[in-house]
Amino acid sequence: MRLMWESQGEGAPVLLVHGLGYTRQGWGPQRELLARCYRVLSYDNRGIGESEIPAGPYTVAELADDAVQVLDEAGVERAHVVGASLGGMVAQLLAAERPDRVDRLVLAGTTPGGAGAYPLPQRTLALMAEASSLPPEVALRRFVENALAPGSAFVDEVFGYREQHPPDPVGRTAQAAAGAGWDADGRLARIAAPTLVVAGTADAVVDPRNAQLLAGAIPNAELELIDGAGHLPFWERAEDFARLVERFLG
Repeated sequence: MRLMWESQGEGAPVLLVHGLGYTRQGWGPQRELLARCYRVLSYDNRGIGESEIPAGPYTVAELADDAVQVLDEAGVERAHVVGASLGGMVAQLLAAERPDRVDRLVLAGTTPGGAGAYPLPQRTLALMAEASSLPPEVALRRFVENALAPGSAFVDEVFGYREQHPPDPVGRTAQAAAGAGWDADGRLARIAAPTLVVAGTADAVVDPRNAQLLAGAIPNAELELIDGAGHLPFWERAEDFARLVERFLG
């Protein structure tokens, strides 16, 4: 499968693994901010953007294999890994199963999955149930608003990105299947990479209490809560997020 990836900046390599339906451009200003200090690798997950779409549904294991493929194609043996939402699930599995490829790990707005995790917040479930009855543009804007903190000044900016990079419905559904089936299932205790877990306290997409579960299950993990941030802290609180990552990665 052909994966579309980019490299920006110089320094220690940092692999960015994004979430459901977001292309590599969906990191907002974060790629450029981190490229001040690092070589930033970003890519389109299978089924999204310019990467080819094999038959779905997908699994997190397949998405993790894709992350390794990007590292291989970039000639990178070992990288820091930053995973957001679904990408955070991929990053968990990558760190647990391929510790030789992961230096330090940053998990943002994600969950360990399984029966012990906190489920999707009611606000998101209600929107998902209502979305099919709304005009597509209205539904998209509502999902953008839901991904950001209430009253966020970045709604128009993120909405503009989503309009320019709409996910293929087939690919998005296949990615959603991967996320729905994720269960860390004891793997977290095997993560040896130094780990930073980040969550916005106003995240309405992934319950931020899942960050506490992750930090408690991963040996010696650090937990940082960004007060008032939603599901996209790397976009709406870009400088704060970049400083956290830079401090942690060193």
